[in-house]
Amino acid sequence: MKNERLRFFVSCAPGLEQILESETSQLGLISLSGISHAQTPSMAFSGEEPGGLLFEGDFTQVLQSNLYLRTAGRIIVRLGEFHATAFSELRKKAARLEWNRYLTPGQTINIRAACHKSKLYHSDAVAERILGAVNDHFSTASGKQNYCEQDAQGQLVLVRMVADQCTISIDSSGEPLHRRGYRLATAKAPLRETLAAAMILASGWNGTSSLVDPFCGSGTIPIEAALLAQRIPPGIARDFAFMKWPGFEKEEWQTMLSQAKNGIVPLHTSIYGYDRDRGAIEISIANASRAGQKGGIIFSQQPISSLKPTDTPGWIITNPPYGLRISGTKDLRDLYARFGRVLRDKFIGWNIGVLCNDPKLTGQLDIGKPFAQVRFSNGGIPVQYSMYEIKPKLDSTIY
Repeated sequence: MKNERLRFFVSCAPGLEQILESETSQLGLISLSGISHAQTPSMAFSGEEPGGLLFEGDFTQVLQSNLYLRTAGRIIVRLGEFHATAFSELRKKAARLEWNRYLTPGQTINIRAACHKSKLYHSDAVAERILGAVNDHFSTASGKQNYCEQDAQGQLVLVRMVADQCTISIDSSGEPLHRRGYRLATAKAPLRETLAAAMILASGWNGTSSLVDPFCGSGTIPIEAALLAQRIPPGIARDFAFMKWPGFEKEEWQTMLSQAKNGIVPLHTSIYGYDRDRGAIEISIANASRAGQKGGIIFSQQPISSLKPTDTPGWIITNPPYGLRISGTKDLRDLYARFGRVLRDKFIGWNIGVLCNDPKLTGQLDIGKPFAQVRFSNGGIPVQYSMYEIKPKLDSTIY
């Protein structure tokens, strides 16, 4: 498996493909051209959003993608693709695939199927036939009946039926990649780690200037910033589904981990997380400690009015509360207006990145037009990440 060429799909929140592509290029990966997001394996997920990029590479690059990518949701390896218009045809062709590369006889598997514009339109029935195909494969190969069973905690297998074309993929990640392992507690309306990382990467923050989050919640943005500045891979402290694959070589993985640890550098900047909620600060400190950042980030309870700049300009990157996440009726315009006054009065020369779902709220900041914007989805809510440079307002007084 080590040198075999594989096709694998790297999923992400829709809208973050360009940031993801920048990340993958640093690993030497080049996305396959002409791939429509609507034709990607991520559509097989139940309850997950489609988005991401398709690649071709070897097994080592699949491992590297799981270890290093900060904005990826899952890494999915394509097992096979074929045409099928009858259940008997589906089962027969699926049984011919090389399941033995990724599964062992008798293990539990979690088959998720999605069907669109196909004669085989019943997803549960499709999943049932694929399970039968897996057992047919192993029974034929060994002559024994050691059946695999369907289980929600088993190896994830993704099946797509689109226009009678069946695509079967194997999840290499296990737990979604945003689960780094450090965030056991969350404050109100938590931001996924992958989205926090995307905000930081999109800003172009250099990892050496100061970074401040005045609405830190669970501390996700400051923690992701500290990990990025120290070149700590997001997957360095967790397990993955590929570790149970028959072809997995533990020595190769340990070598990869050792190389990653050797690339870690000290933190050479100041990172701050503030929140008016004492409970949020306590959660942030606990999460930072689990991430190995107990002494590297300064967390403090304080309101927006107490926000002060550091000696040299840096970045404010934050995810303030907005209506759909906190309260559908609560008026947050005053909060954004007060935040904007603090920025105009104290943070001239700084850059700021704000995540929000409502342009009317960000307009209350009154800090000019953004120099860049990224649109994506946060928990199913369309959001906009806007980046600004805080400049002094021109004096329009006529003498």
